[in-house]
Amino acid sequence: MPVLNERDYLERAVASTLAQEVDGPVELVLALGPSSDGTTELARAIAAGDDRIALVDNPDADIPVGLNAAIRASRFPTIVRVDAHSELTPGYTKRALATLDRTRAANVGGVMRADGRAPFQRAVAAAYNSPIGLGGGAYHGGTEETDAESAYLGVMRRSVLDEVGLFDETLRRGEDWELNLRIRAAGYRVIFDPALSVTYWPRESWSRLLRQFLATGRWRGELVRRYGARNSARFFAPPALVGFIAAAAGTGLLRIAGPFSRAGTLLAGAILIPVALYAIVVAAYAVARRPASLRERLWSIAVIPTMHIAWGAGFIAGVARGARDTIDTSRLDGRNTPLP
Repeated sequence: MPVLNERDYLERAVASTLAQEVDGPVELVLALGPSSDGTTELARAIAAGDDRIALVDNPDADIPVGLNAAIRASRFPTIVRVDAHSELTPGYTKRALATLDRTRAANVGGVMRADGRAPFQRAVAAAYNSPIGLGGGAYHGGTEETDAESAYLGVMRRSVLDEVGLFDETLRRGEDWELNLRIRAAGYRVIFDPALSVTYWPRESWSRLLRQFLATGRWRGELVRRYGARNSARFFAPPALVGFIAAAAGTGLLRIAGPFSRAGTLLAGAILIPVALYAIVVAAYAVARRPASLRERLWSIAVIPTMHIAWGAGFIAGVARGARDTIDTSRLDGRNTPLP
């Protein structure tokens, strides 16, 4: 479990992890980033009271660095990735181990069930759980067990990780997708099991959501630079939306500057159609959200475009220039976050 500034969530995350019923010994390795909210002190206090908890340092706070440090410090043949901003549901690990054995897979993951406390966070959670929000990936709402391109968090065979290599420490986002790409390239299966679920708590403010999706999109663009067509086609939808919006805005400015010819008017109308349809879909989604409060519905109208446009703009920048040293400052300004 990589940890950075998670004082409000850490105790519940640790408790849900250690409450898992497993036939055999269990340990929980926390990779501690340089928190400034008392998280490190809390983690040390929790570890002092439970000898199943081990601590390792992750001074740079990068996701894959912390994960690799925790994996190297672990002792057992199965790795269960968990996050400090998530909670495992009862029976998660036992079920995952059974699926791992039954399917002979190298990695098994389940559903990310986002949840929220305040209206904004609930609006974000609903977007995560909807195909309209994050594009319908299996772990955002799939209902059938199937082979998958990646896994949310994941329950993995240590022997396979040793064979293909651990997480790529040059990636600050998308490291799980890249690892699963190598796992599948080595001939192993990655399985999505809808009976597995993890509660995930998304960002609590609009500015943090914006920063998260800009950084995530930028790193997905970097992955496209590195791996090209091996990326799913659905990743190209948000940048296409950004392109249509930019074209519509440019058309509007040209129209202000002077009248269009008939052909120009038809072209402008064709450009506006996808943007108008998108606005209608977002509005319909917000209206249809029941029993959501009015505040949640209003936030949904802002949340969905923020996710798509920020991700798409970041993606375009990542493809054009690479991610370079892009970091996600949505949980701690100036530092990366070890959370999805």
